[in-house]
Parts: sequence; C-alpha cells; structure tokens
Amino acid sequence: MVSLDSTFLLDLLKGRPPAVRLAQSLVEREVPCCITPPAAVEVLTAAHRLGGPALQKARELLAALYLLPVDVEAVEATSRLSQELMNRSEVLEEGKLLIAGISLRHGESLVTRDRAFSAVPGLTLQYY
Repeated sequence: MVSLDSTFLLDLLKGRPPAVRLAQSLVEREVPCCITPPAAVEVLTAAHRLGGPALQKARELLAALYLLPVDVEAVEATSRLSQELMNRSEVLEEGKLLIAGISLRHGESLVTRDRAFSAVPGLTLQYY
C-alpha cells in the first residue's frame, strides 16, 4: 500500500500528466492506496475553494481511499519525528509532519512531489 500526499491527489484532480500517469500505473499494478487524515483535509479544503464538480470529484476520490487511522502509535511516531527534526535544526510544516508521522507509523511509502519530505528519516518517498 502507498500513502498519497495531497500534492499528488490535487495534481491528479487537475489532470496533470505526471500524476495521471502514476495513478494509471498504480491502478494497473493494483497497488492499494491510502491517505492520512491531514492530507485528506488539504484535498477537501482545496476542493471546497473550487466548489461544484471539483468538490464532488474530490469526495469520490477520497471515498475510494483507505483512511489511515490516527492512533496513539501515530501520535508517538509524529512526536518522535518532530523532536528528531528539531534536534537537527530542521523544520517541517505541521501538516507535513503529521502526514509523515502517520505514514511512518503504518509503514507506508509516500507518493508526493513535495521535496520537503526528504528531511524525514526513514520515510520512503515516491516522487512523480
């Protein structure tokens, strides 16, 4: 299974070719996909801003994904990651920190185009 970042899903909803190609590849290879709650919020926030068909399309896309749970272990993973980054004098935006921590806790790689995630030790990234 792979965790899909909001950058990927928003690019997919906009029909951007690199995201569309990767989505087609994931479907063809029958790769199960999931999303973290913070990434889902980012996607829906953008869709609400656009409204109409974009909002409906985003809802349908999110409904097809497994929503990773935020449990105590996910909170622990996120807080450990936060402290590790602070110790290295690195900063990761709170939403990204949650996406990374939840994905790490569940052992999922992250599909994204956001290079900020490269600061996260142990997180397997798939760029498109």
